[in-house]
Amino acid sequence: MEWEFTPQQVVKGEVDYGLEAFRRDLMQEVSLNVPGIGEEQLNAVFALAYDLCYWLATGKDYDEFEERFEDLNMLMFLRALREHGQGNVEMLGAILQRMIMDGVEAGMPLDKAVAHVATKHQEAEKMGIQGSSPA
Repeated sequence: MEWEFTPQQVVKGEVDYGLEAFRRDLMQEVSLNVPGIGEEQLNAVFALAYDLCYWLATGKDYDEFEERFEDLNMLMFLRALREHGQGNVEMLGAILQRMIMDGVEAGMPLDKAVAHVATKHQEAEKMGIQGSSPA
């Protein structure tokens, strides 16, 4: 995705761009890049793309993510996602950092702020995408 602002602006709080907006924009990007598939498949591709972004944005090793898959086509797809999705990873990382900072600034200890953000991430995954129908 491309934005008119930088991850640094998100981290600094100069731009209000959060998890819900990121997920909505990622779904739009996925739907544009993988046209002609059904909604169930689209949601599965989105979930995989988001999971990979989150995995990498939280500092986890790509190879550990890839180890969960055996299908060669899936591995090639994951590698393409990784190669072309670095900007998405950086933006999601910035959003997560901002969310943690917001928690700390609101008086939460750092570990509680991190746990709160992890909970928000899990809630977003359960809710799916609001208004996610491809355009």
